[in-house]
Amino acid sequence: MQKLLLIFKIPDLRKKILIVAFLLVVFRLFAAIPIPGIDPARLQEFLSSSQLFGFLNIFAGGGFDNLSIMMLGLGPYITATIIMQLLTIVSPKLKSYYYEEGPVGRAKFNRASRYLTVPLAALQAYGFLNLLVSQEVLVSLSLLNILANVIVITAGSIFLMWIGELISEYKIGNGISLIIFAGIVSSIPQVITSAIATYTPEVISTYVAFAVLAIFVIAGVVFVNEGERKIPISYAKQVRGIKLYGGVSTYLPLKVNQAGVIPIIFAISILLFPQFIAQMTSVFSQSLSIRLNEIVSNIFNNIFIYSVIYFALVVVFAYFYTAVTFDPKEIAKNLQRSGAFIPGTRPGQSTAEVIARVVHRTTFFGALFLGSIAILPNITQIFTGVQILTIGGTALLIVVAVVLEVMKQIESQLTVREYEGIF
Repeated sequence: MQKLLLIFKIPDLRKKILIVAFLLVVFRLFAAIPIPGIDPARLQEFLSSSQLFGFLNIFAGGGFDNLSIMMLGLGPYITATIIMQLLTIVSPKLKSYYYEEGPVGRAKFNRASRYLTVPLAALQAYGFLNLLVSQEVLVSLSLLNILANVIVITAGSIFLMWIGELISEYKIGNGISLIIFAGIVSSIPQVITSAIATYTPEVISTYVAFAVLAIFVIAGVVFVNEGERKIPISYAKQVRGIKLYGGVSTYLPLKVNQAGVIPIIFAISILLFPQFIAQMTSVFSQSLSIRLNEIVSNIFNNIFIYSVIYFALVVVFAYFYTAVTFDPKEIAKNLQRSGAFIPGTRPGQSTAEVIARVVHRTTFFGALFLGSIAILPNITQIFTGVQILTIGGTALLIVVAVVLEVMKQIESQLTVREYEGIF
């Protein structure tokens, strides 16, 4: 407790934490402002009929429960980021343009993702509004009212994206992850209240299973996120003037789960993409849009099909994100420039191959773990029949991973200030 209180005794760190907390409060306030013309009873019935919209509510930080002006949440921005990353893989020119220019290229990449977010948010808002009107969740709106709501919802999504980037600049966790975290945590009191209200002695085994699952997920996520594969590194001795440098041994830490919680977020975004396409067809044909929405809902409401697709997407995105963010060749070059080498391995290409092989193996186990944890609540649902566990596992996975990430960043800031860490 003394170490936790130490965080608030450092003026600069205290200011950052309070600003981040204030931005999260602003987000929650705007997430409580609904758009006009909602039928609350029909809305709850509609949301409970599809677990895809339950996942969308995670991205929206709880803003989809009441169709707030931030009902789209960070979904359009995440989708835009995925599209941009896929384009950099398809086009070598784009990859060199965005990734080989260092921080300048990264800034250009982020700018392009923001620009792409605007049309995606507008199209998604229009599709959702038409879908909700067809399902009688919203009263029939005129074209002018629909366009006004599209502008407001798009602005809400862009504003939320801006809040997320502001949070990231203070280096107290990732802004996108923290916003999703805040939305999940804000729903906990309601979930507990509902669980108590619907409790009966006959379902005690379900509650026990959920508690065991929560403990397992928390312990597993902490274990895997803290897991590292250490590659031994030695530094060659160098003579500079009359002094001898180098000759020490250390290690290169490679995390088992290099991608963190990002594969889960990307996988959910892709699961929502067919629904997004179905909504977009409402621009051309209302009847076709309704039909496509029914087909997508029927497919993904099948828990077996949904679990297989979800697991595969998490595994694929774990490899994809690791490949995008971790370059063994660049690591090998940096080691060679600093006079470091892996004992028994030649510097350069051979070192890159060794690092790539180790990363591939660690990512394999990390991806299988993330995929297993993601669908474990679905497996529990098959045996218990409780739908809330389907979303609960993913939400819990995100919450634990975000907490660990925030703790790590606070730890690093304390270390920079020559304070002992909180771990």
